[in-house]
Amino acid sequence: MFEGWDAVVLARAQFAFTMSFHIVFPAFSIGLASYLAVLEALWLITKREVFINLFNYWLKIFAVAFGMGVVSGIVMSYQFGTNWSAFADKTGPVIGPLMAYEVLTAFFLEAGFLGVMLFGLERVGPRLHFFATLMVAIGTLISAFWILSANSWMQTPTGHAVNEHGQFVAADWLKLIFNPSFPFRLVHMVLAAYLTTSLVVGAVGAWHLLRDPHLAGPRVMFSMAMWMATLVAPIQILAGDQHGLNTLEHQPVKVMAMEGHFQSHKDGAPLILFGWPDEKDAKVKYAIEIPKLSSLILKHSLDAPLGGLDSVPRENWPPVPITFWAFRVMVGLGFLILGLGLFSLLMRVRGKLYESRLLHMCAVTMGPAGFMAVLAGWITTETGRQPFTVYGLLRTVDSASPLAAPAVGSSLIAFIIVYFAVFTAGVIYLLRLMAQPPHQGERGPTSDLPARAAGITPAAGAAPEGAR
Repeated sequence: MFEGWDAVVLARAQFAFTMSFHIVFPAFSIGLASYLAVLEALWLITKREVFINLFNYWLKIFAVAFGMGVVSGIVMSYQFGTNWSAFADKTGPVIGPLMAYEVLTAFFLEAGFLGVMLFGLERVGPRLHFFATLMVAIGTLISAFWILSANSWMQTPTGHAVNEHGQFVAADWLKLIFNPSFPFRLVHMVLAAYLTTSLVVGAVGAWHLLRDPHLAGPRVMFSMAMWMATLVAPIQILAGDQHGLNTLEHQPVKVMAMEGHFQSHKDGAPLILFGWPDEKDAKVKYAIEIPKLSSLILKHSLDAPLGGLDSVPRENWPPVPITFWAFRVMVGLGFLILGLGLFSLLMRVRGKLYESRLLHMCAVTMGPAGFMAVLAGWITTETGRQPFTVYGLLRTVDSASPLAAPAVGSSLIAFIIVYFAVFTAGVIYLLRLMAQPPHQGERGPTSDLPARAAGITPAAGAAPEGAR
């Protein structure tokens, strides 16, 4: 069936497919674990029942998303031994220990406290339970630390040497771990995870507010989510700008592809907003551009020269159309998230945060935007690194296993069938959990005015929602 196909292309497609499924779950888990820790801390401080109710509501969703992330990650990692054995052999002395550190410091921490977090509130008490929740949240961040360190080394390799077998080995672990792009990528990814989670939480809150604007749980979650979008989106844009400047310094060819600069510009490069990159003719067709703005953004000078792909051998070009458009999708979604945050701030100032149906509909529509932005950013990063797995040192064609195309293609089809079946079921279940409001009985501050006017108060002995 796959006779005549390129085995390396199929192996890349398989890794891209499984990684695209996997990356959204850790991004959601990182943000949601921290959100759960904040909710439980607020409950301990304020004793407001709404916070523990929201904690229990999102805890079930976190458990499902965490499990799906673990399963998809395990499957993905096997491909290093099946489809990318040459890469595993050459980079194993570097990548292997970093992955082992992630397991020892992060996965064990998460696994050790996850059971207490999920089932231990009534058994260990609220303070120890909060400690367990905090440890799980910290574990997700530590996991991101090691994974991004390993990937960043592949982007900007430093601190290594090459032994007599052609393998990369650590010469300086500190330089290797804290390689030049790592701090920027870590900040950018963690902020992306928080924004992704805030958009999901905001979308769920907005969905329920559209049905009943007086529900206390959705009001609290929507307000917290919109504060996150308002405050963090500008920081993320600034972090992305700094990450781009770092990429220009260490991976200039990637920036050329992102910007669509096929030609070098000696007296200021334009910012190409939209167009169709044509690699064959080495030009962006139908380009809509702003003169010299790219030089101003990247070099802070209108007349600063910027190199183009014409200065790079064609065999070292990344796939320009994919990198070009993925970058624009990521940036465009980032500004839409900023717009949502500013819109919510305006409605908050005007006292209409919980009544503005337009804001709520926008928030529901933007619910998947964080996942889409994470995927677009990952595609930009990884396709822009091509044709290398270790940037400038190890080419992708030299990293693949010596497999025939039919073998890789058959496993790719199997992955597609199984992933769509399993993860579609998981996502549907998550959506069903989110479709139910945190508390159908608890309402906002104005909802019980008729009862108060009649002299009716809630029953003192009513069981708290968190214990039902």
